[in-house]
Amino acid sequence: MQGKRWVLVMVLVLGAAALAWAAETMSVQVKEGRVYAKPSFLSKLQATLPYGAQLQVEGEQGAWRQVGLSGGLQGWIHVSALTEKQVSLQAGRERAASGASSEEMSLAGKGFNKQVENSYRSSNQGLNYAAVDNMERGYPVTPEQVDKFVQAGGLHVTEGGGQ
Repeated sequence: MQGKRWVLVMVLVLGAAALAWAAETMSVQVKEGRVYAKPSFLSKLQATLPYGAQLQVEGEQGAWRQVGLSGGLQGWIHVSALTEKQVSLQAGRERAASGASSEEMSLAGKGFNKQVENSYRSSNQGLNYAAVDNMERGYPVTPEQVDKFVQAGGLHVTEGGGQ
C-alpha cells in the first residue's frame, strides 16, 4: 500500500512539473497590451499591461491567448500584442524597438495583414483608406467608451466578437 502511494505522489509531482514546463511565457510587444475578460475586442477590459511585461499563457483560442494576471484574475490578449521573444528595456536608449510596426498593428486591429489589404485594395480600387486612417486618428475611442457603446446598444459580447 505504501508503494502505491509513493508511485501516485511521484506521478502527480511529475505531471505538475510537465505542466509548468509546457506553459509558454510571452512578452507584450506593444506600448499597451490590453487584456480582456473574453477573447473579443468588445469584451470588458481587465487590465492594460506595459511594453515588455511577461505573461504565462494558460490557453489559446484562435488568435487569442488566455493569460494569468495578478490577484488570480485571468484574461485574454490578442496574439498581435505578444511575442515569444523576451523584451527588455534598456536605460539610455531613446526608444525601445517593437516587434511590430504601427502600420502592422493598425492592420491587425482591423483584422488584416499587408497581403490581405493589398488583395482587397486591388479588388476595390475606389476605396479611400486614407480617410479611414484619418478618422481613426481624429476620433480616438477609449475602452470605457466601447463599454458604454456595447451596453447602450444591448450588444452581447461573445468569444471572438460581438452580436
